[in-house]
This record gives sequence, C-alpha cells and structure tokens, in this order.
Amino acid sequence: MTTIAIVGSGYMGGGIAQVLALAGYDVRIADLSAEIAAANLERLITEAGQFVADGLFPDDAVQRIQDRISAAESIEDAVADADFIEEAVPEKIEIKHATLSRISQAARPDAVIGSNTSTILIASLATAVERPERFLGVHFSNPAPFIPGVEIIPHEGTDEALLPFVEEIVQATGKQTARVKDSTGFVLNRLQYALFAEASQLVEEGVASATDIDTIVRTTFGFRLPFFGPFAIADMAGLDVYAFCYESLQTRWPERFATPAALKELVDAGKLGTKSGGGFLDLPTERTPELIAYRNKAYVAMQKLLDELGPAPIHAPADEAREATA
Repeated sequence: MTTIAIVGSGYMGGGIAQVLALAGYDVRIADLSAEIAAANLERLITEAGQFVADGLFPDDAVQRIQDRISAAESIEDAVADADFIEEAVPEKIEIKHATLSRISQAARPDAVIGSNTSTILIASLATAVERPERFLGVHFSNPAPFIPGVEIIPHEGTDEALLPFVEEIVQATGKQTARVKDSTGFVLNRLQYALFAEASQLVEEGVASATDIDTIVRTTFGFRLPFFGPFAIADMAGLDVYAFCYESLQTRWPERFATPAALKELVDAGKLGTKSGGGFLDLPTERTPELIAYRNKAYVAMQKLLDELGPAPIHAPADEAREATA
C-alpha cells in the first residue's frame, strides 16, 4: 500500500487528492493550519457530491473520498508516514522553499517528494530539500480531476530509479504521464504562454478581437489538438507546406518566424511527413490511409460532442442571439 500526503489543500491540491483517493490511495491533506485543512476536506466532499450529480465522478465517489482522505493537524503530521508527498502551495519560490524544507525535515528519509510547480526550475526548488535525489516535479493541470496529462520532471540530481514509482501512482488515476527535462516553464507552459503572447500581439495590432481569436483557435488548429500534437499535425499537413508558410511569415517577421532547424533538415532530406514517409514521427506511408480515416472520424465525433454540449457560457444569451443573426 502507498500512503500519500498533499501539502496545500486548495483548488489544485484538493483536486489531486480527490483523484488519488478515487484510485485507491490513502491521502492526508495539510495546509497552513488544521482548520484550513479540515475546511478544505469538507469542501472536497461537497464538491465530489456535485461531481457525482453531474455525472463526472462515479456514483460511490463521495464515500470513497470520505474513506480515503483525512485532514492532518499539521504539515509534519501529514508527511510523517507518507511514501509519496506532493507539494501544491502557491507559485512563489519563497513559499515553496519554506514548505519543502518543512516537508523534507519531517518526512521519512525514503519518502519521495514531488512539486506541482507550473514554471519554477525543479533544481531551484531542490535546494530546499534534504536528500534532493528523492525530489522531482509532478505537474498536474487545472482542473486536476479532469485534465489527463501530467508532466514528470526530474532535475539533474534526481534518482531516476524513482520515476517508475511516481509514474505508477499517477497513472493509477487514469492520467497520462510525459517525462520532461528540467527547464523553466517545462513543456506545457512554454507552449501555452507562447500562444497567449502571440494572441495578445494580434489583439494589440488590431488584427482581430479576443473573441474572434478564441473562435479561430478552438475551431481550427485547437480543434485538432485533443487528438494530435503539433508534430503529428505538421507531418499530416506536409513539412514542405510548413516550410513555405515560414518563408511567407518571414517576409514580415524574419527572426520571430525563422524556420526551425529540425524542420529544414527534414525537408532538405525529402522527409515531408505522411505523404512521403519520414517526418517528425516517422509514420510509415502504408499507415497513412488508416491515420486519415481516424482523423476524419475523430473530427466528426468532436463536432457532435460540441453540438451536444452547446456553446460555453462565456457570452450572455443576448450576445449569442446577436451573433447568430449577424
């Protein structure tokens, strides 16, 4: 059996605790005080009831969460007997340093310690941890109960023998893990914030409104992203097409949209993606028809799901009616 402690019982930490409890782990949550941890436990139970009513959690989720999650009197009490500890306190390095120091002093020497940091270098946080070889990043995304991807981020001093143990814990919740090298922002937020920066630039230039940019993103390349990452999308589009598009963008922004070296190397070698064989994912050409058939079915299924759900409640009904008649 694996016992888990979550230090920081707010929205992120609480969501992580819920999915771990539903996966069968005993979880102790801790916060600045016993009162905060206890209040957050009650919130998690109430929230789980709503998720059950909405069809998002299994019917017995409330009972399982009540049975598996407990609120500790202190951080030290929470971590004392834990096999794995996840730190989920606010994204301020001084707060994380102070918390990780308390955790590592009170935890067993063999306890594995993870941080849910979104952007801070794991090596920078490791300086606060006794025996930093047992420390790594374990980055869940918001909302933790429902986003399936988790970044696993060892720093240079992490004992890599620990990675399968952590991956097993995370994967038991039904989530998918990806190993990422320690780099500021890791993968998720480097990509996410790069997109946001370019979107903001478009608004500032008056190219399109924030609403119209959101529409374009979610109905074009964003529509593909639940099924394919950027490299699969590029391979299917044709890497030569990507190279031509970069050349076009360079007529206005030669440095900002410089052709990636990896793309140029593949195109120069005639490895253009699915239409020629080779490419970033090196999919064999004989599998291209199968891939295209899957892609088309996936996109139709996605549109049916969106039609069933209806539009997100971002705009007032009157605004939606005006847009429909415009």
